Amino acid sequence: MATIEKPIITAVDGLAAGAGLGIALGGDIVVASERTRFIEVFVRRGLHPDAGSCFILPRLIGLARAKEMMFFGDDLLADEALRIGLINRVVPKEKLMEEAMSLARRLATGPTRAIGMMKKLLNRSFELDLQSVLEFEAAFQAVLVSTDDVKEGISSFLEKRPPKFEGR
Repeated sequence: MATIEKPIITAVDGLAAGAGLGIALGGDIVVASERTRFIEVFVRRGLHPDAGSCFILPRLIGLARAKEMMFFGDDLLADEALRIGLINRVVPKEKLMEEAMSLARRLATGPTRAIGMMKKLLNRSFELDLQSVLEFEAAFQAVLVSTDDVKEGISSFLEKRPPKFEGR
Protein backbone atom coordinates (compact mmCIF):
# COMPACT_ATOMS: atom_id res chain seq x y z
CA MET A 1 0.00 0.00 0.00
CA ALA A 2 2.84 2.39 0.80
CA THR A 3 4.50 1.91 -2.57
CA ILE A 4 1.40 2.59 -4.68
CA GLU A 5 1.66 6.13 -6.03
CA LYS A 6 -2.04 6.82 -5.75
CA PRO A 7 -3.37 7.82 -2.31
CA ILE A 8 -5.40 5.17 -0.52
CA ILE A 9 -8.37 6.04 1.66
CA THR A 10 -9.43 3.42 4.17
CA ALA A 11 -12.93 3.47 5.62
CA VAL A 12 -13.03 1.55 8.90
CA ASP A 13 -16.21 0.43 10.63
CA GLY A 14 -16.38 -1.81 13.67
CA LEU A 15 -13.25 -3.60 14.82
CA ALA A 16 -9.76 -3.11 13.36
CA ALA A 17 -7.51 -5.57 15.14
CA GLY A 18 -4.27 -7.35 14.43
CA ALA A 19 -3.39 -7.50 10.74
CA GLY A 20 -6.67 -5.70 10.00
CA LEU A 21 -5.37 -2.76 12.01
CA GLY A 22 -2.15 -2.73 10.01
CA ILE A 23 -4.08 -2.77 6.75
CA ALA A 24 -6.51 -0.07 7.91
CA LEU A 25 -3.66 2.18 9.03
CA GLY A 26 -1.79 1.51 5.79
CA GLY A 27 -4.16 3.92 4.09
CA ASP A 28 -2.96 7.44 3.48
CA ILE A 29 -6.21 8.87 4.83
CA VAL A 30 -8.11 6.86 7.45
CA VAL A 31 -11.79 7.57 8.08
CA ALA A 32 -13.53 5.65 10.85
CA SER A 33 -17.07 5.35 12.03
CA GLU A 34 -17.77 6.51 15.57
CA ARG A 35 -18.22 2.88 16.68
CA THR A 36 -14.80 1.72 15.46
CA ARG A 37 -12.31 0.20 17.88
CA PHE A 38 -8.61 -0.21 17.13
CA ILE A 39 -6.68 -2.98 18.91
CA GLU A 40 -3.10 -4.21 18.65
CA VAL A 41 -4.41 -7.60 19.69
CA PHE A 42 -1.28 -9.71 19.19
CA VAL A 43 -0.10 -9.46 22.79
CA ARG A 44 -3.40 -11.01 23.89
CA ARG A 45 -2.37 -14.15 21.98
CA GLY A 46 1.33 -14.10 22.81
CA LEU A 47 2.20 -13.04 19.27
CA HIS A 48 4.23 -10.27 17.68
CA PRO A 49 2.50 -7.54 15.62
CA ASP A 50 2.61 -7.88 11.84
CA ALA A 51 1.26 -6.20 8.69
CA GLY A 52 3.65 -3.27 9.18
CA SER A 53 2.34 -2.17 12.56
CA CYS A 54 5.83 -1.74 14.05
CA PHE A 55 6.62 0.65 11.21
CA ILE A 56 3.31 2.49 10.94
CA LEU A 57 2.24 3.01 14.56
CA PRO A 58 5.31 4.87 15.89
CA ARG A 59 5.21 7.19 12.90
CA LEU A 60 1.54 8.01 13.45
CA ILE A 61 1.32 8.30 17.22
CA GLY A 62 4.88 8.28 18.52
CA LEU A 63 6.97 5.53 20.07
CA ALA A 64 5.54 5.75 23.60
CA ARG A 65 1.92 5.37 22.50
CA ALA A 66 2.81 2.65 20.00
CA LYS A 67 4.50 0.67 22.77
CA GLU A 68 1.48 1.11 25.02
CA MET A 69 -0.90 -0.13 22.32
CA MET A 70 1.30 -3.12 21.51
CA PHE A 71 2.34 -4.08 25.06
CA PHE A 72 -1.17 -3.96 26.56
CA GLY A 73 -3.51 -4.66 23.63
CA ASP A 74 -6.21 -2.36 25.00
CA ASP A 75 -9.12 -1.18 22.85
CA LEU A 76 -8.73 2.31 21.45
CA LEU A 77 -12.02 4.00 20.59
CA ALA A 78 -12.38 6.07 17.41
CA ASP A 79 -12.56 9.44 19.17
CA GLU A 80 -9.34 8.73 21.08
CA ALA A 81 -7.68 7.43 17.90
CA LEU A 82 -8.53 10.74 16.24
CA ARG A 83 -7.29 12.75 19.22
CA ILE A 84 -3.86 11.09 19.22
CA GLY A 85 -3.40 11.28 15.44
CA LEU A 86 -3.90 7.60 14.60
CA ILE A 87 -6.67 8.40 12.11
CA ASN A 88 -7.85 11.43 10.14
CA ARG A 89 -11.61 11.59 10.71
CA VAL A 90 -14.48 10.11 12.69
CA VAL A 91 -17.98 10.17 11.21
CA PRO A 92 -21.32 8.54 11.99
CA LYS A 93 -21.56 4.99 10.63
CA GLU A 94 -24.19 5.93 8.05
CA LYS A 95 -21.89 8.67 6.64
CA LEU A 96 -18.68 6.60 6.50
CA MET A 97 -18.68 5.65 2.81
CA GLU A 98 -20.05 9.03 1.78
CA GLU A 99 -17.14 10.75 3.54
CA ALA A 100 -14.55 8.34 2.15
CA MET A 101 -15.89 8.75 -1.39
CA SER A 102 -16.01 12.54 -1.03
CA LEU A 103 -12.32 12.55 -0.07
CA ALA A 104 -11.53 10.18 -2.94
CA ARG A 105 -13.25 12.50 -5.42
CA ARG A 106 -11.28 15.47 -4.10
CA LEU A 107 -8.03 13.57 -4.57
CA ALA A 108 -9.04 12.32 -8.03
CA THR A 109 -9.78 15.85 -9.23
CA GLY A 110 -6.56 17.24 -7.77
CA PRO A 111 -3.11 17.35 -9.36
CA THR A 112 -2.63 13.59 -9.18
CA ARG A 113 1.01 13.52 -10.33
CA ALA A 114 1.97 16.03 -7.63
CA ILE A 115 -0.02 14.14 -4.99
CA GLY A 116 1.66 10.88 -6.00
CA MET A 117 5.09 12.45 -5.65
CA MET A 118 4.10 13.90 -2.26
CA LYS A 119 3.08 10.44 -1.06
CA LYS A 120 6.33 8.92 -2.26
CA LEU A 121 8.52 11.45 -0.46
CA LEU A 122 6.42 11.63 2.70
CA ASN A 123 6.60 7.84 3.04
CA ARG A 124 10.40 8.00 2.81
CA SER A 125 10.86 11.17 4.87
CA PHE A 126 11.63 9.42 8.16
CA GLU A 127 14.57 7.54 6.67
CA LEU A 128 16.10 10.58 4.92
CA ASP A 129 18.03 13.55 6.22
CA LEU A 130 16.95 17.14 5.53
CA GLN A 131 19.42 17.63 2.68
CA SER A 132 18.13 14.52 0.88
CA VAL A 133 14.52 15.64 1.31
CA LEU A 134 15.38 19.08 -0.10
CA GLU A 135 17.05 17.45 -3.12
CA PHE A 136 14.03 15.21 -3.76
CA GLU A 137 11.71 18.20 -3.43
CA ALA A 138 13.75 20.16 -5.98
CA ALA A 139 13.83 17.19 -8.38
CA PHE A 140 10.08 16.64 -8.09
CA GLN A 141 9.39 20.34 -8.62
CA ALA A 142 11.59 20.27 -11.74
CA VAL A 143 9.52 17.41 -13.15
CA LEU A 144 6.16 18.92 -12.23
CA VAL A 145 6.83 22.45 -13.49
CA SER A 146 6.47 21.26 -17.09
CA THR A 147 3.13 19.49 -16.55
CA ASP A 148 -0.25 20.64 -17.78
CA ASP A 149 -1.51 20.56 -14.19
CA VAL A 150 0.98 23.22 -13.11
CA LYS A 151 0.06 25.36 -16.12
CA GLU A 152 -3.61 24.96 -15.17
CA GLY A 153 -2.87 25.76 -11.53
CA ILE A 154 -1.12 29.00 -12.47
CA SER A 155 -3.77 29.97 -15.05
CA SER A 156 -6.60 29.34 -12.61
CA PHE A 157 -4.85 31.47 -9.99
CA LEU A 158 -4.36 34.36 -12.41
CA GLU A 159 -7.93 34.05 -13.70
CA LYS A 160 -9.29 33.77 -10.15
CA ARG A 161 -11.13 30.47 -10.76
CA PRO A 162 -10.91 26.95 -9.38
CA PRO A 163 -8.38 24.74 -11.18
CA LYS A 164 -9.44 21.82 -13.38
CA PHE A 165 -6.59 19.33 -13.07
CA GLU A 166 -6.36 16.36 -15.41
CA GLY A 167 -3.36 14.45 -14.09
CA ARG A 168 -1.08 15.46 -16.94
